[in-house]
Amino acid sequence: MSVIDQLTGEFARLPGIGPKTALRLVHHLMKGPKDDARRLSRSVLELAERIRPCRRCGNFSEHELCEVCTNPRRDPGLICVVEEAFDVGAIERTGQYEGLFHVLGGRLSPLDGIGPEELGVAALLERVRGAEGQVREIIIATNSSVEGEATAVYLEQQLRPLGPRITRLARGIPVGSDLEYVDGTTIAEALAGRREM
Repeated sequence: MSVIDQLTGEFARLPGIGPKTALRLVHHLMKGPKDDARRLSRSVLELAERIRPCRRCGNFSEHELCEVCTNPRRDPGLICVVEEAFDVGAIERTGQYEGLFHVLGGRLSPLDGIGPEELGVAALLERVRGAEGQVREIIIATNSSVEGEATAVYLEQQLRPLGPRITRLARGIPVGSDLEYVDGTTIAEALAGRREM
């Protein structure tokens, strides 16, 4: 297999990149200055070596704890539970949320073999228990897909006995959409209009 085919195959494994786009990216790198390809290579290598999940919330970070978890201005009594780390960025871009996050690392999907054990559910429950009543509210911000809704219901059942108020993002977000693709205004309205589960 040639280097071109190998790199095209690697690009095509990325979400949203098909074989044609992957080949276009490879050709772009070959046509451009070699320094561009080297810079990209170094960045990908640094990403693999330096970025890891935050020990507390699961968000991506260069340190043991992410910037959100170490920010003293964040409200520790408010935790927003999201499916993936990129959902943190979507909510942060609204500028309306001042609490902490918890990244599950996916959503329940029995058909794909993804149960609570494969997600960060146990870590979330332990985190809430360890806070000894200081967590006032948990906002469940899973996507509004069938799997996201099932995950929200499961989380509500697990968290309710621990005492905090459990809310869900309001229905300002279109059904079936991912937070990653929703505009900031819609997410801000959904946060403001969250409801009790």
